[in-house]
Amino acid sequence: MGKMGLFDLETHYAFYGAYHSNPVNILIHMLFVWPIFYTALIPFYFVPIPYLSNFGLLVALVYGLFYVNLDFKSGSLAALLCFLCWVGACSLASHLGFSLAWKVALVVQLFCWTSQFIGHGVFEKRAPALLDNLVQAFLMAPYFVLLEALEKFFRYEPYLGFHASVQAKVAAEIKEWKDQKQKKMS
Repeated sequence: MGKMGLFDLETHYAFYGAYHSNPVNILIHMLFVWPIFYTALIPFYFVPIPYLSNFGLLVALVYGLFYVNLDFKSGSLAALLCFLCWVGACSLASHLGFSLAWKVALVVQLFCWTSQFIGHGVFEKRAPALLDNLVQAFLMAPYFVLLEALEKFFRYEPYLGFHASVQAKVAAEIKEWKDQKQKKMS
């Protein structure tokens, strides 16, 4: 059964799913969310913090621990990916140096974000989730595209009945959004 509050995976995933129901938009997110996370860690390499290597490690740890608390199995894989992104970002940043690293990160960020906004505007025909809940959108997106891939390719679900329950919540949220949109138009 699911958890409550901050670690309620069903509620978080339904929120995400309500903004990502178009297959093309989902594919765009699967391709570009993790590169956003990875390249966001690159400039953090240059921000030292006490007791840790740099700010990027703190970010990767917070994300990873949060994901593990949502679901141990898939969250552990997500935490490993966060750690590997941090290692890769540190390696690339140290190789490129500050003046080039932030430019590379910026270009990738702009390309990936633009692609996602196109996915929402052209295919989803709905504003991105970050306009309604910025923190949830940033924190949850990497985990949710991973969970989406695990479900699609391996039929993974955190517990029996998870996807059926989430799909019902997604359908209800999309219906509510469409109803509100219809009221505004009339």
